[in-house]
Amino acid sequence: MTIILKTTRFAFAVLLMLQILPANTQHILNKQEMLNQFTFWNNQDWEWYKEHIPFLETPDKEIDKTYYYRWELTTIHLVYGSPESGYATTEFIDRPWWSGAYGTISCPAGHQLYDFRWFRDPQYVMDYADFWFKNPGAQPHNYTNWIGDAVWQSYKVNRDFTWVTNLLNDLKYDYYQWEEDHWVEEEGMFAWDGMHDGMETNINSRQTPNWFNGAPGYRPTLNSYMWAHAKAIVEIASLLNDQATMDEFLSRAERIKSNFQEKCWDPSRNFFFHRFQNDEVTVEKDDTIKANTLTYQSGKYEGSPHGRELIGFIPWYFNMPDEGYESAWQFLMDPEFFYAEFGPTVVEQNDPLFHISEHCCVWSGNSWPFGTSQTLKAFANLLNNYDQNHVSVEDYYTMFRNYALTHRKDGKPYIAEAVHPYTGSWEGHDNIGHSEHYSHSSYIDLVINDLIGLKPLASDSIEVNPLIPESWDYFCLDDVIYHGHQVSIVWDRDGSKYNTGAGLQVFSDGISIASSPTLGRIKAHLPFKSAPAKEPMVNYAVNNSQDYFPHAIASFPGIKHPYTKLNDGQFWYLESTTNQWSNVYSDAESHWCGIDFGAQRSLHTIKLYFIDDENTIAAPLSYRLEYWDGEGWLEIPDQKRNLAAPTGRTANTTHFPELKTAKIRCVLVPQKDQAIGVSEIEAWGKPVLPVRNDSNIETDNIAVLQDNTVSASYTSNFDNIDGIIDGSINAVPRWTAFESPNKSDWVQIAFSSEKTVNTAYVYFFSDDGGVKLPAAFSIQYKDGKKWKDARLTDQKPGDLSANSLNIFKFKPVKTTGIRLVVDHASETSFSGIYEVELYNQ
Repeated sequence: MTIILKTTRFAFAVLLMLQILPANTQHILNKQEMLNQFTFWNNQDWEWYKEHIPFLETPDKEIDKTYYYRWELTTIHLVYGSPESGYATTEFIDRPWWSGAYGTISCPAGHQLYDFRWFRDPQYVMDYADFWFKNPGAQPHNYTNWIGDAVWQSYKVNRDFTWVTNLLNDLKYDYYQWEEDHWVEEEGMFAWDGMHDGMETNINSRQTPNWFNGAPGYRPTLNSYMWAHAKAIVEIASLLNDQATMDEFLSRAERIKSNFQEKCWDPSRNFFFHRFQNDEVTVEKDDTIKANTLTYQSGKYEGSPHGRELIGFIPWYFNMPDEGYESAWQFLMDPEFFYAEFGPTVVEQNDPLFHISEHCCVWSGNSWPFGTSQTLKAFANLLNNYDQNHVSVEDYYTMFRNYALTHRKDGKPYIAEAVHPYTGSWEGHDNIGHSEHYSHSSYIDLVINDLIGLKPLASDSIEVNPLIPESWDYFCLDDVIYHGHQVSIVWDRDGSKYNTGAGLQVFSDGISIASSPTLGRIKAHLPFKSAPAKEPMVNYAVNNSQDYFPHAIASFPGIKHPYTKLNDGQFWYLESTTNQWSNVYSDAESHWCGIDFGAQRSLHTIKLYFIDDENTIAAPLSYRLEYWDGEGWLEIPDQKRNLAAPTGRTANTTHFPELKTAKIRCVLVPQKDQAIGVSEIEAWGKPVLPVRNDSNIETDNIAVLQDNTVSASYTSNFDNIDGIIDGSINAVPRWTAFESPNKSDWVQIAFSSEKTVNTAYVYFFSDDGGVKLPAAFSIQYKDGKKWKDARLTDQKPGDLSANSLNIFKFKPVKTTGIRLVVDHASETSFSGIYEVELYNQ
């Protein structure tokens, strides 16, 4: 049943009869009660959630729990990159070496943008989409992705005409770059390998000697993504009546789809497959996989009836296939093929190369949330837009609930890279400090867009078509910002749950604009409404560049919790992997942390994110915010704080009349027997862009003086020793003695003139493999032509600590050089250092 209601003046009389929410509120759910249901929270910033996310209630509390967990997960990975670029998001929490600016990786960007479009503040999704086309540190072509499509899908939620049309030329240029790199004219399709889909070690790659990457082929992934990219360009061009662009990219899209359906579909196996681009020798080098054959049409497994991979469903993610290919879906819910309790598996289970791996990263049998969320989106599109009888809404709910329950570890919400499809275990795929709480998939969008069924449209309309089980008597999706309106969707079978009336209803700004007594598709007219203008502001504290300023400052540098974490644009409260500064190990009588901006900044707001680990670190008893007036520290006047007392795991926000300063700091008074920790400092003000720094670097660190030189007895070919005195506490660049022929090695810093030194800060690098902590360590100083051992007076921590600060104090020496001597852990494990600082304290 479809109900259509247009809210024109002719329908005014009808509107008077419709349900109107109570005065002074447009919310149906009690937001705090929704948050209080669950005990998993690390980030307990309740006001942030209330302001930024839509709220959900369903009869299935496991689905709800995962929904709220995924919003918390978003806060872990959200990164404020720079005042110029705004917000982006990471995939891994450790920003691995292969990531781009701010830890971004393009592989999951489509998933992330689809989820981001439901932020109640559209700035998050617009910033992140802009990042991929505007930021020189972005790497949009390192992996295949559907960023172009996600831009268009985000527009259908926020309807920001200026934003999306300003990206049109960027999207066109991006498409041309993909075409230049991966288009194969004679086949009329794009070709690349599985690894660059983020799907390494798959059943096609494992047939070749290059088992990790695989051989290039025409894959359902990239060709679907580029078809959707071209269609997005067509749609955006239509907003500008740019007929030439529309014609150009419609032609491109039609050619991709025509060739893909003709050449990558196997009617005997009823599925879309990878199609090899070239002749490839098999892994045993005793057979040949022929060019332009599909999986198992040639090579060792020629004639096998299997070979189906989950990627064969991806075309439906974008509603790409014509009718007539729906038979592929007969395999999804069949335990002989893809279905598993914690699945689906990424390969059909009777495949000759099906393999459940005990470690990452193998796409040959495990269940990967990246692929599961792609499949669920495709599944929902099939049910909404295609006529078929292979799968049902009940099947969809079964798979969706399985996916929700996959988000568990030890009974708590969790997600990592890949899961065992039969047991739900993440073991071997959830490396602490790397892929724990992993952001590589979607869930929020699957709930809002598909399960609840809010279908964004580019017209002045709203459409809802829930895919929920018949047994549900109620649900509520509350406080969504859609086309500038505050929208709520309610299903209340008999009207007793929410007291807003029986049946399915859509509310806009507190007024019911569409309803149906039964579940089904409903539509309504809903014109775009411009949001009130917000005063723009930027965070001047953040530094994710190689520049010295803005520079975090503190009374203590932080052992295991370095001061550099104070302004990296991220905050979280995980205990297994921290992102914070603390004064643990400090003997100082006063404790403070802050930011040196390097130039005058106009500020009006400071946010502090205190740690409370319910063990050794707690929010301070009190704190004093100060600014530098050029001669000394003064308390910031006329402060208005959002919290009565300092509180951990939430934003402690202070507003004040605008002031100009080059430095701010927070003087902290600890609670009795507790240390203090801060995850992030944010300093907000009106934007003056681009941000420029005009200060000279002032530092007491003798190691970074311009005329110093650094050398070593041996340096690995993979490393750059100059990096250990660059003043940047980053693991790259670094020095290691990897593959050294020596049992011990040294690095030394030579000064241009005699200096007095009594303290060394040493940051040891370890990868727990070929580079580990040294078995022994000593400090020497140059006395004339001889090297002598420095006399240590203190060491913190007592044992050497890897990937962290180690403080060594020794009797003051006047010298022209300092040497660090390391004895390697073993014949196969060598020492490494990524930064050295020297002081006379």
